[in-house]
Amino acid sequence: MLSPKTIFPFTMLSILIHSSYAVAEQTPPVEVIIVSGAHSKTDVMALDSNVERINQEDIERVNAALASDILNRASGVYVQANNGVENLPSLRSPILTGPGAGGAFLFMQDGIATRAAGFANNNGLAELNLAQADSIEVIQGPNSAVYGSNAVHGVINVLSLSPQNGGNAEITFGPNERVQFNGAVGHVDNTTEVSQGVGLTLQVIDDGGYQDESGFTSTKLGLRHDFQRDKLTIQSTLSGFDLDQDTAGFIASGDNGEGCFSSTFAPSELYKDRSAMEKNCDTDAYRQWSSLRGASHINYQLDANQALNFTPYFRTNSMEFRQHYLPSRAIEENSHYSVGLNSDYQWQVNSAVALVVGLDADWTHGELTETQEQGDMFSFGKARQQGVHFDYEVNATTLAPFIQVNWQVNNALSVNSSLRVDYTDYDYNNLISDGTTKADGSFCVNNDDEEVSCLYQRPADRDDSFNNTSAKIGANYRLNEYVSLFANWTNGFRAPQTTDLYRLQNQQTIGTIESEEVNSIEAGVRSAFQNLQIQAVIYSMQKDHFFFRDDDGLNVTDGETDHKGIELSTLYQLLENLSISVNYAYAQHEYDFDRPSSGVISGNDIDTAPRHQGNARINWQPTAETELELEWQHIGRYYLDPANAHEYQGHDLLHLRGQWQLNKRVNLTAKLENLTDQKYASRADYAFGSYRYFGGQPRAIYVGANYSF
Repeated sequence: MLSPKTIFPFTMLSILIHSSYAVAEQTPPVEVIIVSGAHSKTDVMALDSNVERINQEDIERVNAALASDILNRASGVYVQANNGVENLPSLRSPILTGPGAGGAFLFMQDGIATRAAGFANNNGLAELNLAQADSIEVIQGPNSAVYGSNAVHGVINVLSLSPQNGGNAEITFGPNERVQFNGAVGHVDNTTEVSQGVGLTLQVIDDGGYQDESGFTSTKLGLRHDFQRDKLTIQSTLSGFDLDQDTAGFIASGDNGEGCFSSTFAPSELYKDRSAMEKNCDTDAYRQWSSLRGASHINYQLDANQALNFTPYFRTNSMEFRQHYLPSRAIEENSHYSVGLNSDYQWQVNSAVALVVGLDADWTHGELTETQEQGDMFSFGKARQQGVHFDYEVNATTLAPFIQVNWQVNNALSVNSSLRVDYTDYDYNNLISDGTTKADGSFCVNNDDEEVSCLYQRPADRDDSFNNTSAKIGANYRLNEYVSLFANWTNGFRAPQTTDLYRLQNQQTIGTIESEEVNSIEAGVRSAFQNLQIQAVIYSMQKDHFFFRDDDGLNVTDGETDHKGIELSTLYQLLENLSISVNYAYAQHEYDFDRPSSGVISGNDIDTAPRHQGNARINWQPTAETELELEWQHIGRYYLDPANAHEYQGHDLLHLRGQWQLNKRVNLTAKLENLTDQKYASRADYAFGSYRYFGGQPRAIYVGANYSF
C-alpha cells in the first residue's frame, strides 16, 4: 500500500497545476510530438499513457558513452552500469538479471526492435548510439498491444538523426585513458521535385577501464537516407556496432584474502574500499560483439485520409563472451539473423474515428554454444562438466496481426483501443546428445566419484509455439488547453526466450515454460504550459509466470510479482536563462508467491528494487555563449537477495557540466562526475554466500571540443 508520504508529490502537483494558471498568461501550450506508443505520431497532450522524451539538447549535453549516462535522467528509469559497456536496466521493475531478464524490456531504433523477440540480451542497450540521436522516447509499462513480445515493463525507442547539411566532429578525453569521438556529416537537396538527404554518424570510444586489466573499444556507425516525392516518403537506415571488451567481474567479499585483493572493510561495505574495487579477479573475461541492422520505412499517402506503411528490415548479431559470473566460467557463443516486415493501413474514417490495421512478420535463425574450459567440478550440489554444455540452433517465426481504433468522442474526450495477436513458433534442433549427460553421453560424477546427472539439460529436437493476445484501452480528457488527464488498462507478454526453453537445468521439466504475462492499470495528469511542464502517474501491475534465477543458481519458472508506484516529472522555466527539472519515482516491487528453498517470501521486496529514485537538474546560461548544469541523482536503499536479509544503503551523486561556445564553429565542453567524490556501488548484489560489487568511479573530469562545419 502506498504510504502517506508517497502522496506528497501528488499534493505538490495539484498545487503546481492550480498556481500555474496564474503564470500561463494565455500563451500557447508547448507542443511535443511523440512517435512511440502508437502506430502514428501523436501530440504528447493527447496520449493515454506515460511516455517521456529525452530531447536532442539533453542528448548533446550529456554526450553519453554508457546507457546509464543519459537514461537515468528519465523518471522511474534506473540503469546500473556494470563493467565496460555492460548494463542492467529497470523500467517500472527491479533490476532483472539472469534468465528472464532478457526480453523484459523492448529496445528499438526508429520503431524496429534491435534484436529478435526470442533472442534478447540483458545488455541490449549497449549497441544503440545514444549520443547521436534525434531523441529517445521511454514508454513506462507494458505496450505489447502495439509492439508485441518483450514490451513487458517498458520500451526504449531511439530515433535517428535526420540528415542535415554540414557536419561536426567532437572529441572528449576522460579518466582511465578514455577517448570518445563523435562525428557526423550530411547533405540535403530540396532543389527539385524530389526532396532527399543523406546523413552519416560515427562514434568511437576507447576506454582503458576503471578496474585492472579491463577496458573496451566500441564503434557505432549510422547511415540514414531520406527520400520524399509527391505521396511517397522513404526513410532508410543502416546501423553497425562492434565491441572488443576486456571484462572485469564483480569484486566479491568471499574472495577477500584469496589472492586477488585484501581488505579490512566489512563485507557489506566492501564497495567503500577503492583499492579493492579497482582489482580484477576475472582477468580472462571478455566480450566480443558485433551487429548490423537495416530498415526502410516506406509511407505512401493514398489520399488525405488514407496511408500505407511498409517497413522491411534485416538484422544480424553475433556475440562471444566468458560467463565469468557463474562457477563454470563457460564461454558462450550466440548469433542470430533476421528478416522481417512491419506493415499497416491507416484510415481517417471521419473527423472522429481513425483506424489502423496491420501485420508484423519476422523470421529468425539463431545459434548458441556453451563450452566449459576448466575441468569437471561439483559444487553447491551441482555437477558442471568440462566441454560442451549446449550446442543448438533455432528457427523462429512470428506473425502478428493488429488493429487500433482512436475515437474522438468530443472536443475534450478521446478513447483509444488496440488489439494484437502474436503467434510465435520455435523449431529447435539439438546438435549434441540429449538429456543431462555430458556431450558424448557419459555421466557426470560427484566428489565421491558417483555417477550423477549433470546440471545442464538438453531437450531433444522439438517444436514449440505460443499464442499471445494483447489489448489496450485508454482515454485522454483535456481539461483545457494546458492540462489533460489520462488513464489506461493494458496487458503485456514476453514469449519464452530460446535460452529459457532450450538451455535448461536438470531439475526443470521440458515443455512447461509459459509466456510471462503482465496486467497493468495507470492514471495520470499532464500539463504543458509555456514555462511549466508536469507529468504525474500512478500505476499498478501484476505479473505471472515470472522467470528468474534464485540465489542458489537454480531457474524458477512460475513466479508471480506485484508492481505499483508513482512517477513524477517536472520542468520549470524559472527565468529565460534558468530552468529546473525534477524527476521522482516511488515503487514497490514485491514477490507474490512463496518459495522457501529460494528465500522467496510473498510480500518481500524483489532484490535490487530501490523504492525511491530521484533526479534533479538546474540549468543556467550565464551568457548566450555559456551554460552550466548541476545534476543530482538519488538511489534509495534496496535489498540484495529475495530473503531481504542483505541490503545496500543507496547513494546520492552530483555531476556538473559546462560548455562554452567559443565561436560559430567551436564549442568547448567539460564535465565533473561525482562532484563530492562519494564512495558508492554502481551495482550491488548478494549471491553464492558473498556480497558482490561493481565500485562506482571516484570524482572524474572530462574535457572536450566540438567543431562544426
